Amino acid sequence: MFLAKFLTGCALVMGISLSSVAQTSAAKKKADVAPEIRAILHDVSAQQIDANINKLVSFGNRSTLSSSVPAESGKGIAAAREWIKSEFERYSKECGGCLEVKTDEFTEGPVDRIPNPTQITNVYAVLRGSDPANADRMVLVTGHYDSRNSDTLNTTDVAPGANDDGSGTAVSLECARVMSKHKFPATIIFLTVAGEEQGLNGSRHFAKMAKAQGWNLEAVLNNDIVGGNKTPGDTLQDPHTVRVFSEGIPANATDADLRMIRATGTENDSTSRELARYIQEVGKADLPKTFQPTLIYRRDRFLRGGDHTGFNQEGFAAVRFTEWREDFNHQHQTLRTEKGVQYGDLPKFVDFDYVANVARLNAVTLASLAMAPAPPDNAKLQTKDLDNNTTITWKASPGGLATGYEVVWRHTFAPDWESHKDFPADATTATLDVSKDNVIFGIRAVGKNGMSPVVIPPPER
Repeated sequence: MFLAKFLTGCALVMGISLSSVAQTSAAKKKADVAPEIRAILHDVSAQQIDANINKLVSFGNRSTLSSSVPAESGKGIAAAREWIKSEFERYSKECGGCLEVKTDEFTEGPVDRIPNPTQITNVYAVLRGSDPANADRMVLVTGHYDSRNSDTLNTTDVAPGANDDGSGTAVSLECARVMSKHKFPATIIFLTVAGEEQGLNGSRHFAKMAKAQGWNLEAVLNNDIVGGNKTPGDTLQDPHTVRVFSEGIPANATDADLRMIRATGTENDSTSRELARYIQEVGKADLPKTFQPTLIYRRDRFLRGGDHTGFNQEGFAAVRFTEWREDFNHQHQTLRTEKGVQYGDLPKFVDFDYVANVARLNAVTLASLAMAPAPPDNAKLQTKDLDNNTTITWKASPGGLATGYEVVWRHTFAPDWESHKDFPADATTATLDVSKDNVIFGIRAVGKNGMSPVVIPPPER
């Protein structure tokens, strides 16, 4: 469904008739899963998100450095951690134990921003894939549940963290609540991390763990500051979009990788960037035109960082969601009023309907990825001969969900895929009368319930 709409727009832009752009089998059959997608979209609740963000704020100061404050006090990060864990457990009980609720605990420090050895705990829930052939494939959504005020070492004064990052934590929780009612071939992980304000410690540790354990982690969606800040009088906020940041040159690129990227002109085609394009397609298909993602071809904002970075550094495709226009008076600020200006990250500045839309975009992206086949293996663009054709070879998509393949291409200056050609499930090679010198090629697997992100075939001689 979403690809059909996407290609229709491309056809109009390129001035060709729709009949000349064949629909893929996934586009034709996407309607088969539309009721499930609609159920997920419908179940996301702005009221539940409101309640979750206000509950997080009630813990007072969720500084990672407050971990020694007993959870029984109802204050501090330990109390927030136990509440998040209990929410995941509640969702699991409601779905008959479908979620595996876990913690990832480690000690950090003394290091910069952590003067003493401090326990950091990531809390997560795993919705194991229902298809044994695809259950090892994983997609992940995350937000950080720690907060801070003007002084990152201050563990006593209030640090509400409603937007930064109660909003992202609420997205992860809400995705877990609504998606645990359904089954997916691949595995979905709902993560909340700590230590973000001290230097992305929690997410970096989790990413290293995933890498060390050989997780087949295909996509990471990081939500940080997705509250749709609504400062009174701010007319420049855009409640109809959320930014999706993605790196171009992979953080873990080797010298050989960089030489290949320069030679092939694929600076705009990292796995993270293909994930961002996938999110855009899902948004166009399943969300109303009044709320759509805006792709930012940059790893993050200037002078800032986020929890997707640690995953990028370990070689995983990871992106960041952030509201269109931030108000820095409502981030990293001790509560106060000066010259009539209210400082502090309070719930009254959060647009809960906006957060719900961000959660919907995350949920349908996770669902689409988890229902789709794995990308084709070992795709290569053949460059053995001087010719004006293009031949791409690949091995079958693992997991058995692929019903076909789609070769896509675009002009080197174009941001999105413009053309495509379909190939059957038993195909492992494609030759097109389009010069590889003039365009960027990609390929993806197509299944009855959707399609994989595009992979870029490197040249083979």
